[in-house]
Amino acid sequence: MKALIIDDERLARKELSNLLAAHERITIVGEAANADEAEAQIAEHRPDLIFLDINMPGRTGFELLESLDHAPQVIFVTAYDEHALKAFSVNALDYLLKPIDPERLAAAIAKLDEPQDSSLPSREVLREHDQIFLKDGEKCWFVTLKDVRSFESEGNYVRVRFGDQKPLVLRSLNKLEEKLDPLVFFRANRKHIINLRWVESIEPWFSGGLMVKLKHTGKDGQQETIEVSRRQAARFKDLLSL
Repeated sequence: MKALIIDDERLARKELSNLLAAHERITIVGEAANADEAEAQIAEHRPDLIFLDINMPGRTGFELLESLDHAPQVIFVTAYDEHALKAFSVNALDYLLKPIDPERLAAAIAKLDEPQDSSLPSREVLREHDQIFLKDGEKCWFVTLKDVRSFESEGNYVRVRFGDQKPLVLRSLNKLEEKLDPLVFFRANRKHIINLRWVESIEPWFSGGLMVKLKHTGKDGQQETIEVSRRQAARFKDLLSL
């Protein structure tokens, strides 16, 4: 698969090129330092995929895409996360933050094998290495799902817990459950979904239920405890091979 790297920073282009050397399916056919160079190289090489920076001298990455009659598949690579929503609104394959994590890069490249539906702004199922954009008031986060410990329903909202953060976002827990990987994110009870990777300990609880403690790396030292309902306890044990 032919790929083009577009970034105004030479060292960033070199770093990405080195990381891509581990992916034999990707052949880098060129590099560009700005949108004008990129437009010319896209016309010449007809790449299948572009790794695109957003903030560049002259035209932005978004403006470059708007100028193309037919855009290749796009993976945005940028140091800033405030463009996340717009990136997915133009059907980007993925959105990587610098410095690039090799696992996240591999996960992004793996999406090339998935069927793409231009009518959908996001994938059918969100995996643990996917990232989600969260907004609570004036604050925004771009979070990798593996770092989310739990989701808690609060009326028409969902509380998302990761690190020391716990933003409240307008979302249905039932709809969210449909999009999450069921082998990683488990519906513990009516109000909670937990990330099984964060389970630290399990204790028997009342009426055949279980009490789960989640690992926590926050500064406050508090540890979350979430009850697994009696109805869900059997499935929970099966998933963790208890």
